[in-house]
Amino acid sequence: MRRRRLRLGLYADEEGLAWVEGLIEAAVGSRSARIVGGTVARTDDDGLDFLAEQWSVEHPGGSGGARQPVELDVHLVCSLRTWRAIRKAVLAALCPEGSAPHTCRVPWTVG
Repeated sequence: MRRRRLRLGLYADEEGLAWVEGLIEAAVGSRSARIVGGTVARTDDDGLDFLAEQWSVEHPGGSGGARQPVELDVHLVCSLRTWRAIRKAVLAALCPEGSAPHTCRVPWTVG
């Protein structure tokens, strides 16, 4: 087993960040993997500005509140196959499936 990373860009407040971390913990806990570290970095990087724009489009007239761009970097120990399964489970849980227009609870991107 090797050390692997799951990196996400998020537009989240503390509640949204905790929700995403819970999704990751659930995906890891149901597989033969473990979290060995990670970081959450608030960023003013223009590279995540589109997430705030996505929020405003999906919630017209709504306030972003305390949401801000953050980079979540989770370090895992697992096989490549397990990492792929975890990543797939997390991404599926982040946003509803289907081709119909929908809104994500926390706008995100994979880093």
